[in-house]
Parts: sequence; structure tokens; C-alpha cells
Amino acid sequence: MRSTAIKSLFIMMLFSLSAQADVLLIDRVAAKSGVDVPQKSATMNQVRAAYGDPMAESAPVGEPPITRWEYADFVVYFEHQHVITTVLKKNRSSESNPTN
Repeated sequence: MRSTAIKSLFIMMLFSLSAQADVLLIDRVAAKSGVDVPQKSATMNQVRAAYGDPMAESAPVGEPPITRWEYADFVVYFEHQHVITTVLKKNRSSESNPTN
């Protein structure tokens, strides 16, 4: 009986943690709408012209090749030469990813 209560408590804790992570992701996506970031389908040349050189660039990985450029406030992901998405960096110390 006692182990059932402990299991139930553990499961409730897991659900509450995942719900908190979802809210943080939603907050980050909503915040992106008010920030000037590269738009989907922009080329690497357009991004570099508008935002300057990135702080870091990853080599292409996989097929199709995905490249990652890191700026101060966001990370840009490219497929071949075009933006597929831009992700804001974490806003709070309790958030995790896309920064390490």
C-alpha cells in the first residue's frame, strides 16, 4: 500500500516537471514573435548581411546537411543554405537548451 502511494507521488512529480518545461518552451516561442530574428527560408548570405558574423558556426551534419549558427540571443539552423528555424536562447537559468 505504501509503495503505491510513493509511486503515485513520483508520477505526479514527473508530470509537474514536464508541464513546467512545456510552459518554458511556449514562453520562448511567444517571445520570439517580438524579437528580430532571421526568417524561415532566408539564405546564409542574407542572414550574414543582416545580423553579421555569428559567434560560432557548426559544420554541416547529416543528410540533408544541417548547419547551426550561434548569435548572442538566438541560434539559427540551416538546411543547405536556407534557414529552417531560429530558436531564442534560454531566458532563465532554469531553462535548458538550445544552449549548453
